[in-house]
Amino acid sequence: MLRRLYDWTMSLAARPAAEAWLALISFIESSIFLVPADVLFIPMVLSRPKRAWRYALIATVTSVLGGIAGWYLGYFAFETIARPILEFYGKLNAFETLRHSSDANVVLLLLITSGLAHLPPIKVVTILSGAVHVNLWLFIASAIVARGARFFALAWLLRRYGEPIREFIEKRLGLIASLAAAALILLYVAFKYLH
Repeated sequence: MLRRLYDWTMSLAARPAAEAWLALISFIESSIFLVPADVLFIPMVLSRPKRAWRYALIATVTSVLGGIAGWYLGYFAFETIARPILEFYGKLNAFETLRHSSDANVVLLLLITSGLAHLPPIKVVTILSGAVHVNLWLFIASAIVARGARFFALAWLLRRYGEPIREFIEKRLGLIASLAAAALILLYVAFKYLH
């Protein structure tokens, strides 16, 4: 099922309404959808490099708006809507562990790491942010930085290096982003314990 969902998402890049699909997938990825917007974003930028910045802006804005929707789900509708979504994706246990062991600062750090590297999945962190009552404006600022950095960095790489970078990105971007996220977490821990 996951492979068919991935293939369907990739096929959207060739459609005339690709920008609308990118906006929709970027929005729902941040709150309820399983497939990351990157699978649509990357082929779109490769097929029309001159629109890379436009696509990055669309993906960033709609991803942040989707994150706000996830925040509201966590804040106002956790039991009725967010819990069933997390159960459906098998993420409820991870969510509950994070919820009971994290304060607002850790959640904001997770928002940045998930925005950059999908660690943990962005939908889990947006819902968690609402459930633990992270300040909405701080949440929005963090989401803009994290998601904007991801999409604009991808746009720059794809414009600069084109098709040859695609395989590298698809195979290793998760690893690179994970290493960057791990470094960020280590810096936070070091700062917290040394301060």
